Amino acid sequence: MDKAQDLDVLARASAERLARRHVGVAVAVVAGGQVAHAAAGTTGGADGGTPSADTLFEIGSVTKTFTALCLARMAVAGTVELDEPLARLLPEGAAVPSRGGQEITLRHLSTHTSGLPRLPKGMMLRALLRPRTPDPYAGCTADVLLSGLARTRLRSTPGRQVRYSNLGAGLLGLALARRAGTTYEQLVTTQVCAPLGMSATGVAGDASRPGRLAQGHDSRRRPTRPWHLADLAGAGGLRSSATDLVAYVRAQLDCGGTELAEAVRLTRQVEHRDNRFSWMHLGWRAHRLHPRQGAHLQIWHNGGTGGFASFVGFDPETGTAAIVLSNTQRPVDAPAFDLLRTLQNQATSRDARPGTV
Repeated sequence: MDKAQDLDVLARASAERLARRHVGVAVAVVAGGQVAHAAAGTTGGADGGTPSADTLFEIGSVTKTFTALCLARMAVAGTVELDEPLARLLPEGAAVPSRGGQEITLRHLSTHTSGLPRLPKGMMLRALLRPRTPDPYAGCTADVLLSGLARTRLRSTPGRQVRYSNLGAGLLGLALARRAGTTYEQLVTTQVCAPLGMSATGVAGDASRPGRLAQGHDSRRRPTRPWHLADLAGAGGLRSSATDLVAYVRAQLDCGGTELAEAVRLTRQVEHRDNRFSWMHLGWRAHRLHPRQGAHLQIWHNGGTGGFASFVGFDPETGTAAIVLSNTQRPVDAPAFDLLRTLQNQATSRDARPGTV
């Protein structure tokens, strides 16, 4: 069996295994320049069929890596500076909290070191009072976000420690779009998707995009309504397909192959240690496995919305990547990490064989 067939078998087995616990899944794997796609289950809805590589899924917080790449591209172009204060990109008079004499910068927002809370002001209380709200972020307009920001107290001094924040990532998307004079969706299209030929990826899952949006389901496999994150879209508002995300990870693996190369390198050069085992790049999480597991580098991000779960992970050292998309709220992280580690182990095993190239 050749390498391409090996990848096909691995992708198909992973998709079929995941479909036992999820309504529908799409899987893509990359290794040695080869790509394999597989899907199983159903897209859901009255006329749902089997998902495909072009089916659209809400990718949740994987969106944050797109926001970070927009930041890096704009920094490379000189449109913004990584250490520019957030306040400079917001409307005049917008109040931005600080702590210890340190202002929140764009770097802080992208590495989750701003000290901002996870959610916008008052959102946790609304979620507790209305736990069945179909779209908890729908009311996150710019006015609401900035009003809440003015009343927000930082949990730590900016730049000091990693505190994961949807609010921070959403504000970064909002701020970058304002500086560019456009919407967040158009910003991502211009800075990331168009250069990589990712025609299906965007905030709106409508008829203007190739591929049909899958029906989301909660963890009990009940249909859910789509999430629309309003002006917090930079934190988790994108929809994408396995096909588009393969193009995305290929740009991450080949830092010299696209016009985004310098920006991709910049995202990787920025590093803030969470602890001695893991760290943050711009937008991406990263860690190195224990030597007993191969000591592989894994750069990754997961995502989850009310009806979807996602994972994108890669290793530039072995040239491998794994993408898992599901239209069920149940997380896919564990099997996705296993899939990526299998690809990494196979790549290093091939490299160690005598006579291999």
